[in-house]
Amino acid sequence: MIDPAVISVVLIGGLALLLAVGAPVSISIALPSAVCMFMILGTDHGAITSAQQMFGGANSFALLAIPFFILAGVIMNSGGIAERLINFARVLVGRTPAPLTQTNVIANAIFGSVSGSAVATAAAVGSTMAPMQRKEGYDRAFSAAANVASAPVGMLIPPSNTLIIYSLAAGGTSVGALFMAGYLPGILWALACAAVVYVYARRHPELKGQPRPSLAVVFTTFVKALPSLGLIVVAIGGIVAGFFTPTEGAAIAVVYALVLSFIYRTVSWKHLPRLLYDACRTSSIVIFLIAVSSIMGYVMAYARLPQLIAETLFGWTDSKVIVLLIMMLVLLVIGIPLDPTPAILIFTPIFLPIAVSYGIDPVHFGIMMVFNLSIAVISPPSAPVLFVGAQVSKARLEPVIAKLMPFFIVLILMLFVIVFVPQISLWLPQLLGVL
Repeated sequence: MIDPAVISVVLIGGLALLLAVGAPVSISIALPSAVCMFMILGTDHGAITSAQQMFGGANSFALLAIPFFILAGVIMNSGGIAERLINFARVLVGRTPAPLTQTNVIANAIFGSVSGSAVATAAAVGSTMAPMQRKEGYDRAFSAAANVASAPVGMLIPPSNTLIIYSLAAGGTSVGALFMAGYLPGILWALACAAVVYVYARRHPELKGQPRPSLAVVFTTFVKALPSLGLIVVAIGGIVAGFFTPTEGAAIAVVYALVLSFIYRTVSWKHLPRLLYDACRTSSIVIFLIAVSSIMGYVMAYARLPQLIAETLFGWTDSKVIVLLIMMLVLLVIGIPLDPTPAILIFTPIFLPIAVSYGIDPVHFGIMMVFNLSIAVISPPSAPVLFVGAQVSKARLEPVIAKLMPFFIVLILMLFVIVFVPQISLWLPQLLGVL
């Protein structure tokens, strides 16, 4: 029998080594996990068990919600939805200072909740807003920083694929409860970004507010954006009300987005193969990560890694505050090189039992994790959202990072609030009776 300590060293060491040399995350998880399986069960039984674990990890009806929501987001990204939502956000902003940057923040919050992707949101909204901001004399670096900082809101505001993945990794925590729990933290994220923009604009009087729109303009803009906003009401409202499952809601979202894009005449039948290809490529990456993470989960259970880490933490300190701070720091650091999906799949089985032992609700802990990893996806040096935001704004990366620092400080403070004030996450799902 192989010593579990040896298995732990091979698993963690192999993962760290492969990530360090630039191997894809899925391969970095799969290879050390498979090697550990061979060490535990032998070559033949290890290969068979690895295949069974991969099939079992991916063979989930609830998991179908992810490719459907991804497809809905791809369709809406190509379906002329961004422009209508940006116009609606511009009306909402009114006469606040730096109105175009504030519009960028609000539009990211609205569009991100529809697309579910921080990178897609930064690209779709940023590419529309950046030329307008340059024309009005806005600082390119600050405009890009505001776009980058507000892009991850869609990871919190449903429909969020990240929350669905956490639900699976957490052993079936209610997706409906997680969706409702993400609203207030997501809104607070957007408000925090808007506050930073407001303070910046107060120091730059040249960024004047726009004229107050007439009631007729407000009404017309709202009516044009209403069908796009209806996707959230139909898909999320039906899930929370219990009319259909998350997977069924995701399928309805695809049909809704497709019909809406046909009505807008921004998508035709000839575009469908490309849209399906883009959605399949993204979905396959996510599903494969989930599948190989199932092998890792088996190996971690054999090596008793979650119990070992819990015993180490408990032996070092019995302070709930310190343990939470350690977990949040680990997630923030590890979330920079790792995408949110593998980070959740790897660390949820390790950290969630510890959190539950301290009386933390799994729904609250899920929001804590996603909020933390949302900060990590915009953190240099390896944040794709940061690169996309700088690219669409035609700004150099270094000044964008400098302008991003005030957003970081405020968002880190908001993370402390989310972690230590659980009712921000739990109040809405409790009010609606889904928790």
